[in-house]
Amino acid sequence: MESEQTGRLTPGTLYLVATPIGNLEDITLRALRTLRECDVVAAEDTRRTGQLLKHFDISKPLVSCFQFNEAKRTEQILERLRSGEKVAVVTDAGTPGISDPGGRVVRAVIEAGFRVESVPGPTALVAALTASGLPTEEFHFIGFLPHKSGARRRKLEEFAGSRATLVLYESPYRVAKLLQELEAVFPHCQVVMARELTKKFEEFLRGTPSELIRVCAQRAMKGEFVVMVGPPDKTPGPRTRSLIRDSSGQNH
Repeated sequence: MESEQTGRLTPGTLYLVATPIGNLEDITLRALRTLRECDVVAAEDTRRTGQLLKHFDISKPLVSCFQFNEAKRTEQILERLRSGEKVAVVTDAGTPGISDPGGRVVRAVIEAGFRVESVPGPTALVAALTASGLPTEEFHFIGFLPHKSGARRRKLEEFAGSRATLVLYESPYRVAKLLQELEAVFPHCQVVMARELTKKFEEFLRGTPSELIRVCAQRAMKGEFVVMVGPPDKTPGPRTRSLIRDSSGQNH
């Protein structure tokens, strides 16, 4: 583990470093120190991570580690750990392993007997859920639904009787389809859609699935979405209210 006196990284350790989901000020001091002191950074997109490192005046070797090369890259990371290197893993935004690459590497590193440390920080599901107004005492994180319609519907129906808040990720290209599916499975539940989290045009939309379908039909839906479905027995909150934060930090 890290020394409490020096804070130096431990050789032969894998560090999972959370990076900002939008606002670069959300990066932690520990994340910056880890990125400065590690020997190599394994990144989902080396170009995007390179821009992040450049912004904070950090220069480190970068290797790609994304969905389609994670298996091959895992063995190379293990070799680096065996030689005593300190390896940081980052994704494009947020926490590695949460609907992002990283899980395969973590399992292999643990099985090989090396230490894994989490450097916690931003994650979209927590940022959205805490500001949603929906119950947070219990929630189920579903992440991205399957692409095929039948599999998507079956996945949602698994949670039809849930008394917890559901949290999903969705792209702008399928968010309208998701609302139609939610209307079929959760027609009376309160839904909150969060997009562009921590960015200039951060926005929360609230309402039932049918109300939000009408809102989305009147405008272009851009940015990645966190979509949350409240329990059916909870009193609905504000309906179809959009809250946008502009560059001055004021809410409208």
